[in-house]
Amino acid sequence: FSYFYFFTSVGIQCQISLVQSGNGIIKPSDTLKLTCKVTGYTITTGYWWSWVKQPTGKGIEWLGLIKYDGNTVYSSAYQSRITVSWDTSKNEYYLQLQKMNPEDSGTYYCARHND
Repeated sequence: FSYFYFFTSVGIQCQISLVQSGNGIIKPSDTLKLTCKVTGYTITTGYWWSWVKQPTGKGIEWLGLIKYDGNTVYSSAYQSRITVSWDTSKNEYYLQLQKMNPEDSGTYYCARHND
């Protein structure tokens, strides 16, 4: 099997903290699963909650988001294999990206998106 890497990072804005966790090394065709734990703000109150990635040496690419009302919007480039969901009881939201391939390698960030 060939393996590829991706990394997660932490985004912090003022009193609101977004902390990510998830599997860091996966095989091609596996599913990437990441969690973003939000503290200092209730995710159903407002804002949009995004996932982005930054391939090594390249710019940031937006993947998808979940709005405070639970509606989701996805990048057309990932539409067929992305799911963004949440657990409001834990104040967390999630990224699942299926059929991973080496081109998906990079740093993945969760972020608050102003609507």
